[in-house]
Amino acid sequence: METRSRINLWSSPRNISTALMYAFAQRADTTVVDEPLYAHYLGHQPTEADHPGRETILKTQNNDGNAVVRQMVEGEYTTPVVVFKQMTHHLIELPQDFLFQMVNVLLIRDPREILASFHQVIDKVTARDIGLPQQGELFDRLAVAGTLAAVVDARRLLEDPPGVLEQLCEQIGIGYDPAMLSWEKGPKAYDGSWAPYWYAGVHESVGFRPYQPRAVELSPTMERVAKECLPVYQRLLEHAI
Repeated sequence: METRSRINLWSSPRNISTALMYAFAQRADTTVVDEPLYAHYLGHQPTEADHPGRETILKTQNNDGNAVVRQMVEGEYTTPVVVFKQMTHHLIELPQDFLFQMVNVLLIRDPREILASFHQVIDKVTARDIGLPQQGELFDRLAVAGTLAAVVDARRLLEDPPGVLEQLCEQIGIGYDPAMLSWEKGPKAYDGSWAPYWYAGVHESVGFRPYQPRAVELSPTMERVAKECLPVYQRLLEHAI
């Protein structure tokens, strides 16, 4: 089947990217792919963050980022829409021309909320481990090229799932499907091998959970990382649906 639309969802970790991937997976016209560049990233990782399940990821996923990109752009899929859930920090040591052949979306979240969750699993965390600086750089590059379809803020999506999803679908050029609002509880066949370490919460969900403000307490080190990332987040938030 001819694939009409190939969409990258460029997210930070500990966002609601997996829930959004599950939402797209409910569409009959869509195939989803979970973090196809993860193994490539681990093979070129510039930071000290210790990712759980690293060896399994490297053994079970294609480590050749260039080959992965070719598959994303040129590979055959069984549906007309393909959505690639991506981590922005995975986009390293690769020619980035492919970005201009695809539809791109940025999924953002308050960095203090990201760090409160991410630091529970990863000890050594820098700003580039959570991808906020890279999201700012990617926004500038894609906006100039005209291949940035939308910026989605996690809180706004949780506060109004049908409204934000409808706008997102319109901006990426596909029709909105209410089936995106719910899914079955439990692991999914399209989950990456890292799911046992990261997806426990979303596996308990059957849809987007309402946003719940929480008091966030960070260590002084994590507060410094948050302070570094906050201006990027605030700038991108101005463009969010």
